[in-house]
Amino acid sequence: MNAFYEETFHTNTRDIDLFNQCRPSALLGYLQEVSTGAAEAGHFTRRQLLREYNVFWMLARIWYRLDKPIYWDKKLTIKTWHRGNRGMFMYRDYDLYVDGALAGEAVSIWVLVDKDTKKLFRMENVKTLQNTDGGTLCKDKTLQKLHIPADLPLKERRLLHYSDTDINGHVNNSRYADFACDAIDLTRTGKDRFVSSLQLGYLSECLSGEELLIHAGQRDALWYIHGLDRDHAPRFHASMTLSPLDKG
Repeated sequence: MNAFYEETFHTNTRDIDLFNQCRPSALLGYLQEVSTGAAEAGHFTRRQLLREYNVFWMLARIWYRLDKPIYWDKKLTIKTWHRGNRGMFMYRDYDLYVDGALAGEAVSIWVLVDKDTKKLFRMENVKTLQNTDGGTLCKDKTLQKLHIPADLPLKERRLLHYSDTDINGHVNNSRYADFACDAIDLTRTGKDRFVSSLQLGYLSECLSGEELLIHAGQRDALWYIHGLDRDHAPRFHASMTLSPLDKG
């Protein structure tokens, strides 16, 4: 049996950039929202897991690929499922449809973290996750740690604020996509192109009041972005592909 959840959104002006495209951070927001909806439907929400196991969900890595941009006022349907509850992390897959046509896909890795000890919690201990995976829908793609070039130039010192944070008090997962787009100056580099793929790795939590040193640069077809704290400890990294727009 294939277990999946889906939700449909209409892209609105809040999520659109100067190129009339859905911002990468907004797309990550949609993916996060549909993940939350799937957890609610499966009875393994943050609130339920805190109550029963004293743990909460944290996103470790995420990747998406688009065949074409998602524009303003489009109907975006996201279908999602997970790959099972074994080990210390769980893969969640997504298919993305724009106006009913398959337009891309995404993959994420989630972990469960103990609220007090910050230690990882084994997925198989969560009974409501049993026998709820996507079955034959499950993708084969895995998300490996990015190998960031060592000589990326410093692009920005970014102070983190209240507006960056989420329910856990950490910088929201989607905000790192904004950091990455700013670091490669997407206002300039994104002209006549779109972000056709993005991978983000969350290495250590970031809090309001901290400062990130953000390095970025291009190597062949990929842009790489690396965020460090003031002690030069890595906090996040990303890779991004920009593809030409189809003039037709």
